[in-house]
Amino acid sequence: MDLFEYSAEKNKKNDSPLAMRMRPRNLEEVIGQEHILGKDKLLSRMIRADKLSSIIFFGPPGTGKTTLARVIANTTKGDFVSINANTSGKKDMEKIVESAKENIGMYSRKTILFIDEIHRFNKSQQDFLLPFVEDGTVILIGATTENPYFEVNRALLSRSVIFELKLLTKANIKEIILNTLKDKERGLGNLSIKLDEDALDFLADMSSGDGRRAINALELAALTTTPDEEGIIHITTSVASESIQRRVLSYDKDGDNHYDVISAFIKSMRGSDPDAAVFYLAKMLKAGEDIKFISRRIMICASEDVGNADPQALQVAVSAALAIERVGMPEASIILSHAATYVALAPKSNSSYLAIDKAMGMVDKLDTTVPSYLRDAHYDGHEKLDRGVGYKYAHNYPHHYVKQQYLPDEIKDETFYNLGAEGYENEIKKHLNEIGAHKGNEDKN
Repeated sequence: MDLFEYSAEKNKKNDSPLAMRMRPRNLEEVIGQEHILGKDKLLSRMIRADKLSSIIFFGPPGTGKTTLARVIANTTKGDFVSINANTSGKKDMEKIVESAKENIGMYSRKTILFIDEIHRFNKSQQDFLLPFVEDGTVILIGATTENPYFEVNRALLSRSVIFELKLLTKANIKEIILNTLKDKERGLGNLSIKLDEDALDFLADMSSGDGRRAINALELAALTTTPDEEGIIHITTSVASESIQRRVLSYDKDGDNHYDVISAFIKSMRGSDPDAAVFYLAKMLKAGEDIKFISRRIMICASEDVGNADPQALQVAVSAALAIERVGMPEASIILSHAATYVALAPKSNSSYLAIDKAMGMVDKLDTTVPSYLRDAHYDGHEKLDRGVGYKYAHNYPHHYVKQQYLPDEIKDETFYNLGAEGYENEIKKHLNEIGAHKGNEDKN
C-alpha cells in the first residue's frame, strides 16, 4: 500500500487523528505512569476490580489523563458519561445527575462522570456536584492540567483520591512511537516506513514527555514525506525536526509549573548558585513570563536572603527593575541576568526577614505601650502629659550613641534582629561592639 492508498483508506475507515486512534483501550496498552499503574498500585487495583471512588487526575498535557478515563470507561460495568468543562455547564450536570439517580433507583447501576478540564468550572458549578459525589449518586473522575489544590474546591478534593500523572520518559515515548509504527489496525503498520534511530531519539526528546505530541509529529512526518522508488517513507532527523518544529517548554504562566519554576529560581539565588538561577531565568523568559514579575522576585530575594550582608544587592535589584521597564525585551534579559547573578553571588543573611517576622508575631500577641520619653513632643503642654521628657538625643553623645531603652517595657529585653557574620553585617557588628551597642548582635552560631 502506497501513501495515497493509505490516506484514502484512512479517510474511509476513520477520520480521527492518529493520536486519538492509538489511545490505549485497556490497562495493558497503557505505557508509563508506573508509579500509579503498577501491578500492586492503588489505581490499577481500583480499575481492575471496578471498585472506583471519586478520582482527580492532574498532570501536564499528553500524559494520559483522558486516556485513563477511557480505559475506565471500557472496564466499568456502570454507565460512563463524559463532558468537558469548557463546553458544558450546570444544566448538563443536572441532566446527568437525574439519569444517575434513575440508574441507581431502578437498575442498581452506578454512573461514572468524567469531567475534562474540571478546573474550568467555577466554584458554584463545583459545589453543585458535591452532594451527589458525597452520597454516591455519581462517581467523579476529574482531569486537569492545573494543581487541584489550587483549582478544585477543598470539599470536593477531600472526597476524591488524587493521582498525579508525570511527564512520560524518553523510553516511554520511544515505545509509543514504535508501537504506532507496528500497529496495522489503528497505527501506521500498513505503511512502509523507515525511521532512523537518531530521528527516533530526536522525536522522543523533543516531545518533552508528551505522548500525543510525539504521535502527531510522527503522523505529520509520515503523511508529508514522499516515498522513495521502493515505496519506503524515510523519516530522517531533518524530517522529524520539521514535523515537531521545536521543543515545547513545560511551563505554564498561569498554572502550577509557574510557581514551581519561580520557586526554583528564588531558591537557586538563595543557595548561591548563579548557574541554576540563570537557567530558571532563561526558562521563564523563553516561556514569555512577565519580566516585571521576575524583577519583583529578585528585589524580594535581595532583602529576604541577602539583606545587610550586602546592602548593594537591593540597589542592584531595584536598578534592574527600573532599567527593564525602559529597555524592554530582549535586552532586558541581560539586565535580569546581571541582577540575578549578583544576588546569587552575594553573601547571605536572612536577619532582616527573621526580625520583621518575629516582630509581626509579637505585635499580634501583645498590646504594648510606647515609653513616655519616646512619644511625640512637638506641641505645647507635652511636659504636663509627661511626653518626651527624659529622652536622650543620640547625637549629643560620643560616637552618636547612648544606651537607652527603646522597646516598650513589656518586651524591653526582647531581641528581634541578630546580625550574622557574613559580608557587611560582620562590619556592622564590629562597629556596634566598638561603641558598646552590642545587644542582640552576638553571633548566631
